[in-house]
Amino acid sequence: MNRPKVGELQPPDRLLMGPGPSEVHPRVLRSMSTPLVGHLDPTFVDLMDEVQDLLRYVFRTDNEWTIPVSGTGSASMEAAVGNLTEPGETVLVPGNGYFGERMASMVERAGGDPVFVDAPWGEPLDPDDVAAAFAEHDPDVFGFVHAETSTGTRQPNVPELTAIAHEHDALVIADCVTSLGGVEFRVDEWGIDAAYSAAQKCLSCPPGASPLTLSDRAMEKVLARESPVRSWYLDLSQLQDYWGEKRAYHHTAPITNVYALREALRLVAEEGIEARWERHRRVAGALKAGVESMGLALNPEEDWWLPSLNAVRLPAGVDDDAVISHLLDEHGIEVAGGLGDLAGDVLRIGCMGHSAQPGNVLTLVAALGDALETVGAEVDADAGLAAARRRLAE
Repeated sequence: MNRPKVGELQPPDRLLMGPGPSEVHPRVLRSMSTPLVGHLDPTFVDLMDEVQDLLRYVFRTDNEWTIPVSGTGSASMEAAVGNLTEPGETVLVPGNGYFGERMASMVERAGGDPVFVDAPWGEPLDPDDVAAAFAEHDPDVFGFVHAETSTGTRQPNVPELTAIAHEHDALVIADCVTSLGGVEFRVDEWGIDAAYSAAQKCLSCPPGASPLTLSDRAMEKVLARESPVRSWYLDLSQLQDYWGEKRAYHHTAPITNVYALREALRLVAEEGIEARWERHRRVAGALKAGVESMGLALNPEEDWWLPSLNAVRLPAGVDDDAVISHLLDEHGIEVAGGLGDLAGDVLRIGCMGHSAQPGNVLTLVAALGDALETVGAEVDADAGLAAARRRLAE
Protein backbone atom coordinates (compact mmCIF):
# COMPACT_ATOMS: atom_id res chain seq x y z
CA MET A 1 0.00 0.00 0.00
CA ASN A 2 1.36 3.40 -0.98
CA ARG A 3 1.94 6.03 1.66
CA PRO A 4 -1.00 8.47 1.58
CA LYS A 5 -0.35 12.12 0.78
CA VAL A 6 -2.76 14.37 2.61
CA GLY A 7 -2.59 18.15 2.55
CA GLU A 8 -2.81 20.58 5.45
CA LEU A 9 -6.24 20.86 7.05
CA GLN A 10 -7.97 24.00 5.77
CA PRO A 11 -11.68 23.93 6.61
CA PRO A 12 -13.78 26.78 5.17
CA ASP A 13 -14.71 29.74 7.32
CA ARG A 14 -18.47 29.31 7.78
CA LEU A 15 -21.03 31.32 9.71
CA LEU A 16 -22.78 28.58 11.70
CA MET A 17 -26.47 29.48 11.98
CA GLY A 18 -27.97 26.00 11.80
CA PRO A 19 -29.26 23.69 14.55
CA GLY A 20 -25.71 23.07 15.79
CA PRO A 21 -22.84 23.32 16.08
CA SER A 22 -22.85 27.05 16.74
CA GLU A 23 -19.94 29.46 16.49
CA VAL A 24 -17.22 28.75 19.09
CA HIS A 25 -15.90 31.65 21.15
CA PRO A 26 -12.18 32.38 20.54
CA ARG A 27 -11.47 31.84 24.24
CA VAL A 28 -12.89 28.34 24.01
CA LEU A 29 -10.74 27.56 20.98
CA ARG A 30 -7.64 28.86 22.78
CA SER A 31 -8.38 26.67 25.79
CA MET A 32 -8.15 23.62 23.53
CA SER A 33 -4.57 24.44 22.60
CA THR A 34 -3.34 24.38 26.20
CA PRO A 35 -1.12 21.49 27.40
CA LEU A 36 -2.65 18.08 27.90
CA VAL A 37 -2.50 16.47 31.34
CA GLY A 38 -3.62 13.07 32.51
CA HIS A 39 -7.26 12.41 33.34
CA LEU A 40 -6.26 11.76 36.99
CA ASP A 41 -3.66 14.51 37.24
CA PRO A 42 -4.27 16.64 40.37
CA THR A 43 -4.68 19.70 38.16
CA PHE A 44 -7.36 17.98 36.11
CA VAL A 45 -9.10 16.70 39.24
CA ASP A 46 -9.39 20.31 40.47
CA LEU A 47 -10.70 21.30 37.05
CA MET A 48 -13.36 18.56 37.28
CA ASP A 49 -14.68 20.19 40.46
CA GLU A 50 -14.83 23.56 38.70
CA VAL A 51 -16.71 22.13 35.73
CA GLN A 52 -19.26 20.48 38.00
CA ASP A 53 -19.87 23.73 39.92
CA LEU A 54 -20.26 25.67 36.66
CA LEU A 55 -22.69 23.08 35.30
CA ARG A 56 -24.80 23.37 38.45
CA TYR A 57 -24.99 27.11 37.88
CA VAL A 58 -26.14 26.71 34.27
CA PHE A 59 -28.62 23.93 35.08
CA ARG A 60 -29.91 26.00 38.05
CA THR A 61 -29.51 23.04 40.40
CA ASP A 62 -27.78 21.93 43.58
CA ASN A 63 -27.65 18.31 42.36
CA GLU A 64 -24.47 16.58 43.49
CA TRP A 65 -24.73 14.34 40.42
CA THR A 66 -23.95 16.92 37.75
CA ILE A 67 -21.27 15.88 35.25
CA PRO A 68 -20.12 16.14 31.65
CA VAL A 69 -20.62 12.81 29.89
CA SER A 70 -17.70 11.80 27.66
CA GLY A 71 -19.47 11.95 24.31
CA THR A 72 -21.88 14.03 22.27
CA GLY A 73 -25.37 15.02 23.37
CA SER A 74 -26.76 11.67 22.25
CA ALA A 75 -24.42 9.96 24.75
CA SER A 76 -25.76 12.15 27.53
CA MET A 77 -29.28 11.37 26.35
CA GLU A 78 -28.60 7.63 26.38
CA ALA A 79 -26.98 7.87 29.80
CA ALA A 80 -30.12 9.47 31.25
CA VAL A 81 -32.60 7.16 29.52
CA GLY A 82 -30.55 3.97 29.87
CA ASN A 83 -29.76 4.39 33.55
CA LEU A 84 -33.30 5.32 34.61
CA THR A 85 -35.06 2.66 32.53
CA GLU A 86 -35.10 -0.89 33.87
CA PRO A 87 -36.18 -3.80 31.65
CA GLY A 88 -39.97 -4.10 31.64
CA GLU A 89 -40.63 -0.57 32.85
CA THR A 90 -43.03 1.76 31.06
CA VAL A 91 -41.66 5.11 29.92
CA LEU A 92 -43.91 7.90 28.65
CA VAL A 93 -42.23 9.80 25.81
CA PRO A 94 -43.34 12.72 23.60
CA GLY A 95 -44.62 12.09 20.09
CA ASN A 96 -44.40 15.69 18.88
CA GLY A 97 -40.93 15.69 17.34
CA TYR A 98 -37.94 13.81 16.02
CA PHE A 99 -36.06 13.66 19.32
CA GLY A 100 -39.02 12.28 21.22
CA GLU A 101 -38.90 9.40 18.77
CA ARG A 102 -35.18 8.98 19.45
CA MET A 103 -35.96 8.85 23.17
CA ALA A 104 -38.44 6.04 22.49
CA SER A 105 -35.80 4.11 20.55
CA MET A 106 -33.38 4.38 23.47
CA VAL A 107 -36.06 3.18 25.88
CA GLU A 108 -36.57 0.09 23.74
CA ARG A 109 -32.84 -0.64 23.64
CA ALA A 110 -32.76 -0.36 27.45
CA GLY A 111 -35.47 -3.03 27.64
CA GLY A 112 -38.29 -0.64 28.51
CA ASP A 113 -41.71 -0.18 26.96
CA PRO A 114 -42.16 3.30 25.44
CA VAL A 115 -45.66 4.74 25.22
CA PHE A 116 -46.38 8.05 23.52
CA VAL A 117 -48.26 11.15 24.54
CA ASP A 118 -49.00 12.73 21.19
CA ALA A 119 -49.21 16.29 19.93
CA PRO A 120 -48.86 17.64 16.40
CA TRP A 121 -45.30 18.37 15.28
CA GLY A 122 -44.71 22.03 16.10
CA GLU A 123 -46.92 22.06 19.20
CA PRO A 124 -46.03 21.35 22.84
CA LEU A 125 -47.48 18.59 24.99
CA ASP A 126 -50.82 19.45 26.58
CA PRO A 127 -50.82 18.82 30.35
CA ASP A 128 -54.31 17.30 30.09
CA ASP A 129 -53.02 14.79 27.54
CA VAL A 130 -50.06 14.00 29.78
CA ALA A 131 -52.39 13.43 32.74
CA ALA A 132 -54.59 11.16 30.61
CA ALA A 133 -51.56 9.17 29.47
CA PHE A 134 -50.46 8.70 33.08
CA ALA A 135 -53.94 7.49 34.02
CA GLU A 136 -53.92 4.99 31.15
CA HIS A 137 -50.35 3.68 31.27
CA ASP A 138 -49.05 4.42 34.80
CA PRO A 139 -45.45 4.93 33.55
CA ASP A 140 -42.39 4.61 35.76
CA VAL A 141 -40.56 7.41 33.93
CA PHE A 142 -41.73 10.43 31.94
CA GLY A 143 -39.48 12.05 29.36
CA PHE A 144 -40.14 15.30 27.53
CA VAL A 145 -38.21 17.58 25.19
CA HIS A 146 -37.94 21.13 26.48
CA ALA A 147 -36.56 22.50 23.20
CA GLU A 148 -37.49 20.34 20.21
CA THR A 149 -34.74 20.91 17.64
CA SER A 150 -36.77 19.42 14.80
CA THR A 151 -39.72 21.81 15.12
CA GLY A 152 -38.45 24.93 16.90
CA THR A 153 -40.94 24.34 19.71
CA ARG A 154 -40.40 25.16 23.38
CA GLN A 155 -42.34 23.20 25.99
CA PRO A 156 -44.11 25.61 28.36
CA ASN A 157 -45.77 24.65 31.65
CA VAL A 158 -42.90 22.39 32.70
CA PRO A 159 -43.72 22.56 36.46
CA GLU A 160 -47.26 21.41 35.64
CA LEU A 161 -45.91 18.41 33.74
CA THR A 162 -43.46 17.41 36.48
CA ALA A 163 -46.19 17.73 39.11
CA ILE A 164 -48.35 15.26 37.18
CA ALA A 165 -45.46 12.82 37.01
CA HIS A 166 -44.57 13.12 40.67
CA GLU A 167 -48.21 12.56 41.69
CA HIS A 168 -47.77 9.14 40.07
CA ASP A 169 -44.34 8.60 41.68
CA ALA A 170 -42.63 8.73 38.27
CA LEU A 171 -39.22 10.20 37.54
CA VAL A 172 -38.93 13.03 34.98
CA ILE A 173 -36.22 13.24 32.31
CA ALA A 174 -35.86 16.51 30.38
CA ASP A 175 -34.09 16.99 27.05
CA CYS A 176 -32.59 20.49 27.12
CA VAL A 177 -30.07 19.95 24.33
CA THR A 178 -31.12 23.10 22.46
CA SER A 179 -32.03 25.26 25.44
CA LEU A 180 -29.37 24.89 28.15
CA GLY A 181 -27.47 28.16 28.41
CA GLY A 182 -29.73 30.02 25.99
CA VAL A 183 -33.36 29.65 27.08
CA GLU A 184 -34.77 29.72 30.60
CA PHE A 185 -34.40 26.28 32.16
CA ARG A 186 -34.53 25.57 35.92
CA VAL A 187 -33.94 22.02 37.08
CA ASP A 188 -34.61 22.37 40.80
CA GLU A 189 -37.41 24.95 40.69
CA TRP A 190 -39.26 23.00 37.98
CA GLY A 191 -38.96 19.63 39.70
CA ILE A 192 -36.90 17.85 37.04
CA ASP A 193 -35.22 14.61 38.14
CA ALA A 194 -32.73 14.25 35.28
CA ALA A 195 -31.73 16.56 32.45
CA TYR A 196 -29.26 16.15 29.63
CA SER A 197 -27.82 18.53 27.08
CA ALA A 198 -25.03 19.05 24.56
CA ALA A 199 -22.04 21.36 24.40
CA GLN A 200 -22.27 22.55 20.79
CA LYS A 201 -25.58 24.42 20.92
CA CYS A 202 -26.23 27.37 23.25
CA LEU A 203 -22.97 26.73 25.13
CA SER A 204 -20.97 27.28 21.90
CA CYS A 205 -18.44 24.57 22.58
CA PRO A 206 -17.17 21.78 20.31
CA PRO A 207 -19.08 18.53 20.88
CA GLY A 208 -17.48 15.87 23.03
CA ALA A 209 -18.35 16.54 26.70
CA SER A 210 -22.11 16.74 27.32
CA PRO A 211 -23.91 18.05 30.43
CA LEU A 212 -26.01 15.72 32.57
CA THR A 213 -27.59 16.20 35.98
CA LEU A 214 -29.53 13.80 38.22
CA SER A 215 -31.39 14.45 41.47
CA ASP A 216 -30.70 12.39 44.57
CA ARG A 217 -33.95 10.51 43.92
CA ALA A 218 -32.91 9.68 40.37
CA MET A 219 -29.44 8.56 41.44
CA GLU A 220 -30.94 6.40 44.18
CA LYS A 221 -32.83 4.52 41.48
CA VAL A 222 -29.64 4.06 39.46
CA LEU A 223 -27.77 2.64 42.45
CA ALA A 224 -30.68 0.35 43.42
CA ARG A 225 -31.26 -1.16 39.98
CA GLU A 226 -32.20 -4.85 39.88
CA SER A 227 -30.32 -5.33 36.59
CA PRO A 228 -27.11 -3.71 35.37
CA VAL A 229 -27.26 -0.86 32.88
CA ARG A 230 -26.83 -2.35 29.42
CA SER A 231 -24.09 0.12 28.51
CA TRP A 232 -20.88 -0.40 30.49
CA TYR A 233 -19.45 2.91 29.30
CA LEU A 234 -22.49 4.98 30.32
CA ASP A 235 -23.28 3.14 33.57
CA LEU A 236 -23.57 5.95 36.11
CA SER A 237 -23.12 3.55 39.02
CA GLN A 238 -19.56 3.06 37.72
CA LEU A 239 -19.02 6.63 36.62
CA GLN A 240 -19.75 7.78 40.17
CA ASP A 241 -16.31 6.51 41.19
CA TYR A 242 -14.68 8.81 38.62
CA TRP A 243 -16.82 11.94 38.93
CA GLY A 244 -17.61 11.41 42.61
CA GLU A 245 -15.32 11.77 45.60
CA LYS A 246 -13.09 8.78 44.78
CA ARG A 247 -11.86 10.11 41.41
CA ALA A 248 -11.03 6.48 40.54
CA TYR A 249 -10.21 5.42 37.00
CA HIS A 250 -13.16 4.49 34.81
CA HIS A 251 -12.17 5.71 31.34
CA THR A 252 -9.91 8.33 29.81
CA ALA A 253 -11.97 11.48 29.73
CA PRO A 254 -11.81 13.75 26.64
CA ILE A 255 -9.51 16.13 28.46
CA THR A 256 -9.31 18.82 25.80
CA ASN A 257 -13.10 18.81 25.42
CA VAL A 258 -13.45 19.27 29.18
CA TYR A 259 -11.06 22.24 28.96
CA ALA A 260 -13.30 23.68 26.27
CA LEU A 261 -16.49 23.08 28.23
CA ARG A 262 -15.00 24.72 31.31
CA GLU A 263 -14.15 27.86 29.34
CA ALA A 264 -17.56 27.92 27.67
CA LEU A 265 -19.24 27.66 31.07
CA ARG A 266 -16.99 30.41 32.43
CA LEU A 267 -18.31 32.64 29.66
CA VAL A 268 -21.87 31.85 30.70
CA ALA A 269 -21.11 32.71 34.33
CA GLU A 270 -19.38 35.96 33.37
CA GLU A 271 -22.34 37.06 31.26
CA GLY A 272 -24.86 35.87 33.86
CA ILE A 273 -27.40 33.18 33.03
CA GLU A 274 -30.43 35.50 33.12
CA ALA A 275 -28.64 38.06 30.93
CA ARG A 276 -27.73 35.30 28.52
CA TRP A 277 -31.35 34.16 28.29
CA GLU A 278 -32.35 37.76 27.56
CA ARG A 279 -29.68 38.16 24.86
CA HIS A 280 -30.98 35.11 23.06
CA ARG A 281 -34.55 36.43 23.23
CA ARG A 282 -33.52 39.85 21.93
CA VAL A 283 -31.29 38.71 19.09
CA ALA A 284 -33.56 35.86 18.02
CA GLY A 285 -36.46 38.27 18.21
CA ALA A 286 -34.76 40.33 15.50
CA LEU A 287 -34.39 37.20 13.37
CA LYS A 288 -38.06 36.39 13.92
CA ALA A 289 -39.12 39.92 12.99
CA GLY A 290 -36.96 39.82 9.90
CA VAL A 291 -38.29 36.58 8.43
CA GLU A 292 -41.89 37.46 9.26
CA SER A 293 -41.61 40.90 7.63
CA MET A 294 -40.06 39.21 4.62
CA GLY A 295 -43.31 37.29 4.23
CA LEU A 296 -42.40 34.01 5.94
CA ALA A 297 -43.85 32.37 9.03
CA LEU A 298 -42.36 30.42 11.89
CA ASN A 299 -43.58 26.89 12.44
CA PRO A 300 -44.45 27.22 16.15
CA GLU A 301 -46.91 29.73 17.57
CA GLU A 302 -45.70 32.70 19.62
CA ASP A 303 -46.53 31.08 22.98
CA TRP A 304 -44.06 28.25 22.40
CA TRP A 305 -41.53 29.91 20.13
CA LEU A 306 -38.00 28.66 20.78
CA PRO A 307 -35.50 31.55 20.42
CA SER A 308 -32.49 29.29 20.04
CA LEU A 309 -33.93 27.34 17.08
CA ASN A 310 -36.23 28.97 14.55
CA ALA A 311 -38.16 26.70 12.18
CA VAL A 312 -38.95 29.02 9.27
CA ARG A 313 -41.67 27.85 6.88
CA LEU A 314 -40.71 28.07 3.23
CA PRO A 315 -43.10 29.39 0.56
CA ALA A 316 -44.96 26.71 -1.35
CA GLY A 317 -42.91 25.23 -4.17
CA VAL A 318 -39.54 26.41 -2.89
CA ASP A 319 -36.81 23.75 -2.84
CA ASP A 320 -35.20 23.81 0.59
CA ASP A 321 -32.01 22.21 -0.71
CA ALA A 322 -31.61 25.03 -3.25
CA VAL A 323 -31.93 27.69 -0.55
CA ILE A 324 -29.55 25.86 1.79
CA SER A 325 -26.98 25.39 -0.98
CA HIS A 326 -27.17 29.04 -2.03
CA LEU A 327 -26.61 30.24 1.52
CA LEU A 328 -23.62 27.92 1.90
CA ASP A 329 -22.02 28.42 -1.53
CA GLU A 330 -22.65 32.15 -2.01
CA HIS A 331 -22.61 33.47 1.56
CA GLY A 332 -20.74 30.84 3.60
CA ILE A 333 -23.71 30.46 5.97
CA GLU A 334 -24.86 27.11 7.31
CA VAL A 335 -28.53 26.45 8.06
CA ALA A 336 -30.43 23.16 7.88
CA GLY A 337 -33.64 21.71 6.48
CA GLY A 338 -36.48 20.06 8.31
CA LEU A 339 -36.59 16.58 9.84
CA GLY A 340 -39.34 13.99 9.86
CA ASP A 341 -42.80 15.43 9.29
CA LEU A 342 -41.30 18.85 8.46
CA ALA A 343 -38.73 17.65 5.93
CA GLY A 344 -38.80 19.95 2.90
CA ASP A 345 -41.16 22.45 4.55
CA VAL A 346 -38.91 24.45 6.86
CA LEU A 347 -35.45 25.84 7.34
CA ARG A 348 -34.00 25.34 10.80
CA ILE A 349 -32.07 28.46 11.73
CA GLY A 350 -30.14 28.53 14.97
CA CYS A 351 -29.56 31.56 17.13
CA MET A 352 -27.40 30.02 19.80
CA GLY A 353 -24.54 30.98 22.06
CA HIS A 354 -21.75 32.89 20.34
CA SER A 355 -23.77 32.82 17.09
CA ALA A 356 -26.54 34.85 18.75
CA GLN A 357 -25.02 38.21 17.84
CA PRO A 358 -26.78 41.15 16.13
CA GLY A 359 -24.35 41.25 13.20
CA ASN A 360 -24.81 37.54 12.52
CA VAL A 361 -28.59 37.89 12.42
CA LEU A 362 -28.48 40.86 10.05
CA THR A 363 -26.07 38.97 7.79
CA LEU A 364 -28.31 35.92 7.80
CA VAL A 365 -31.53 37.83 7.09
CA ALA A 366 -29.93 39.66 4.16
CA ALA A 367 -28.47 36.45 2.75
CA LEU A 368 -31.74 34.56 3.19
CA GLY A 369 -33.59 37.24 1.27
CA ASP A 370 -31.06 36.96 -1.54
CA ALA A 371 -31.31 33.15 -1.59
CA LEU A 372 -35.10 33.15 -1.71
CA GLU A 373 -35.22 35.75 -4.48
CA THR A 374 -32.65 33.74 -6.43
CA VAL A 375 -34.86 30.63 -6.39
CA GLY A 376 -37.91 32.68 -7.44
CA ALA A 377 -39.76 33.02 -4.13
CA GLU A 378 -41.98 36.09 -3.70
CA VAL A 379 -40.52 37.71 -0.60
CA ASP A 380 -39.76 41.26 0.46
CA ALA A 381 -36.08 40.97 1.35
CA ASP A 382 -35.67 44.70 2.07
CA ALA A 383 -38.60 44.74 4.48
CA GLY A 384 -37.14 41.77 6.32
CA LEU A 385 -33.76 43.38 6.84
CA ALA A 386 -35.34 46.68 7.90
CA ALA A 387 -37.53 44.93 10.46
CA ALA A 388 -34.58 43.07 11.94
CA ARG A 389 -32.66 46.33 12.28
CA ARG A 390 -35.61 48.04 13.96
CA ARG A 391 -36.01 45.25 16.47
CA LEU A 392 -32.34 45.37 17.42
CA ALA A 393 -32.56 49.14 17.88
CA GLU A 394 -35.42 48.90 20.36
